[in-house]
Amino acid sequence: MIAIFIAITSCVSTRSTLKNVDDDAPNLVLSRENTFVITEYSTDKKYGYEADYPVNIFFQNTRNETVNQERFLNALAGPKGEKITFSKKESCCPFPTKRTDLGAGFLDVYELKWKGQKKPIKLYLNIYEKGILMVPVGLSLAKN
Repeated sequence: MIAIFIAITSCVSTRSTLKNVDDDAPNLVLSRENTFVITEYSTDKKYGYEADYPVNIFFQNTRNETVNQERFLNALAGPKGEKITFSKKESCCPFPTKRTDLGAGFLDVYELKWKGQKKPIKLYLNIYEKGILMVPVGLSLAKN
């Protein structure tokens, strides 16, 4: 356990490179379909697509990391409303955070696909920090 802690903390800078953390962001709301209610669309092409601009989906606690990611991803659709499928590809990009016992968090990289798509896209998701939840550029909201 000590070796893991040393390895993680030695790879983590003391300053976060995340650009869109907002501790004053409103709390996330769940819909009847158990997805996050999203009302805004990002105009920043980096939002979600680059490690320094992840989608911050902190929701009350992070004990079950995949439930929050699924709540976000299930709220999305392809650019023309296509149903998406997604899978977690990796965890990467350690950063300092006060929301874990180790003092470090990792981003999760998800691959999204839909019918008619030429190339899958990757989104960076962060379960440790808060931010304004938005639909990334090139995606839309799922119709329920």
